[in-house]
Formats: sequence, structure tokens, C-alpha cells
Amino acid sequence: MTVPNSTAATARLIARLDAAENEPGAVRLRQRSYELLDLSPGTVVDVGCGAGRAVAELNERGVTAIGVDVDELMIATARDRWPGADFRIGTAQSLPIPDQAVTGYRADKVLHEVPDPASALEDAHRVLAPGGRIVLLGQDWDALMIDSSHPELTRTILRSTADSVPNPQAARAHRNLLLDAGFQDVTVEAHTGIFTEPKFLPIVEGFAATAVTAGSITPEQSAEWVRDQRFRARRERLFVAFPMFVASARRP
Repeated sequence: MTVPNSTAATARLIARLDAAENEPGAVRLRQRSYELLDLSPGTVVDVGCGAGRAVAELNERGVTAIGVDVDELMIATARDRWPGADFRIGTAQSLPIPDQAVTGYRADKVLHEVPDPASALEDAHRVLAPGGRIVLLGQDWDALMIDSSHPELTRTILRSTADSVPNPQAARAHRNLLLDAGFQDVTVEAHTGIFTEPKFLPIVEGFAATAVTAGSITPEQSAEWVRDQRFRARRERLFVAFPMFVASARRP
């Protein structure tokens, strides 16, 4: 799920999302999430839909998909890219969906952005019809890994990155959050996202920028670290990895 941004910040975020979403591993994980929804036909709400790729792919599968995001520019981009698809502005805690109106709920990299994930799952329970399926995907920000020639500096940068996220460990809590919200038949899969392509470099550089903004490292340290990552990218030696947890369940 995206959070409100300036126009320039949202544009940069869309570019980063486009790069990440086209990675083979990301494509496979999205397809897995659709399988776990087990819906055709049906109506699915994709919470934190961003620029709308998953909504379009679900529609292509014969599913009626509704995309919801809090960022107005993100929704405008989605509407421009996928004319005719249903995109709505709203939050995970208060979806613009009537009670028991959907048979599927999907949230990809959303709960770590929500101050109170439990409230989001309460609303998921509200909008899902009995027997409806829910699928949550998310990375564990405290387990992010980057190969670097500066391991201690990397630890500082990654810690600062995790600290910038409202709930960096939300993904490892998916199972218990679903159980607490009253869902049944909860299952969890662990996947590892591995990114080695140079096009992922802007995201890596963003981690260093976040650490500078937080005061965790100096601009000089950031420049040194980024130089190493750019050198690695030029030599096809970039390596970023993090665990992705995919939880699914059924509303009784």
C-alpha cells in the first residue's frame, strides 16, 4: 500500500514499483497469490493496488477486481494505465466496499505501512463474504540482505531502513493477525525475493538516502556505499534478498 506522497515522490515510487514488479520472482509471487485466492469467477479487492498491475491481471483471469489505494496520484496513474478497471481511493482500515461484498481480498506489501494492522484485518473480515479467501504478501524489513564491501555500514543502513517503516515485522505476524481476526484455515508460505538486475539499483540507493535523512549515516558514508553498489551493478554483482511471507486464509 502506498502512503500519501508529493507528486515527485509518487512518480519516483511508481518507477521503482515498475522495476520491482517486472522481476521474474515478483511475477511468480503475484501468480501464486492469485492461485491462493482460488477465485474464478468472483470479486476481489486488491488493497494497496498501487499503479494497478494486479487488478489488470486479475481481470484478465475473469475475476472482477477492485483496486484501492490511499494515494490519489497512484489511483490516477492506475486509471490511466487500465481504462475501465475499478479503482477507488481509500485506506486498508476503512475500505470503500460494502459489508460482505467481495469473495476475495488481496494485500501485497501493505500491512507494514499500516500503523495498526489488526484494524486492517478487521475491515478485511467485514468486506469478505462468508467462505471468502484472503491473501497477504509482505517482506520482512528486519531481514533485508544486501551484499556489500562495507558490511558494518550496510547493517546501519538496513536498520535505518527498517526503522523508517511503521511495522517492519508485520509480515512475520501475518498468521497470528489472521487468527486473531477470526479467519480459519490459515497457511503461510516463505519465499525469498532475490534481485540482481541493475534496474533495482535505484531502490538500493533509496535505502542509503533514507539513512542519511534519518541521521544514521553521513552523506559521505552514503556516497561511499552507493559507489560500491553502482560498481557491483555495472559488473552484474548486485545482490539484494529478503524473505517474503505469503499467508492465506478463509473467512468463516
